[in-house]
Amino acid sequence: MKRLIRSRAAQALLGLVLAAYLKPTLASIRWRHVGRDKAEGLWNRGGPAIACFWHSRIALSPACWPMDRVRAGTAQDPRALISLSADGAFIAAAMARLGFPAIRGSSTKTWDKAKAKGGAAAFREALRWLKGGGGVAITPDGPRGPAEHMAEGAPLLAKLSGAPVLLVGLACAPGLRLNTWDRAVLPRPFGRGVIIWAGPFWVAADADREAVEAARAEWEAALSRITAEAETLAA
Repeated sequence: MKRLIRSRAAQALLGLVLAAYLKPTLASIRWRHVGRDKAEGLWNRGGPAIACFWHSRIALSPACWPMDRVRAGTAQDPRALISLSADGAFIAAAMARLGFPAIRGSSTKTWDKAKAKGGAAAFREALRWLKGGGGVAITPDGPRGPAEHMAEGAPLLAKLSGAPVLLVGLACAPGLRLNTWDRAVLPRPFGRGVIIWAGPFWVAADADREAVEAARAEWEAALSRITAEAETLAA
């Protein structure tokens, strides 16, 4: 049964079902936006951008990017960095249907090398996309955690691309907490939602290992803080 569920056909079907559920559900939620002007400034000026949110908030994340502006050509076209795991396949399929085509790999790129399968290739593809002026969405604690622990991938990608980083705290109520390693949140229709933006943040092109680590630690704490704040406001 497990092999059947993880087959390509089953993963495609699961992705279709998830997208069919999320699209009307996210549209039905009453969203409260905090710090949206920070995101608007990046969308208005164009150029590359990186958005980071915790892995548990993937199902809420399509609400944080203005797809109407993407279609009109006034906001960066986004790509989502999603793991090569079997479970990542149906998430990638769902996100693509919601306007976030996937770059399949891992956010665990380290200073020395990519340790996760496909990580180096995905990192290079994400870098190319950013240098072309696109947007990249990253779950910096994915694909296996620990939950809310940021890997080096996001600050390294910011350093090499020169792209600014937005941290995005997402929450909804009511919502269903899944029994997954990250306690993933699945929204319910007609609820309340909160999106908090922090940043933008940059990493200098000449930043050394210590500077990248400092950015990583700062962003990790800030992202957990605004996610907790979003939870409080949504309750």
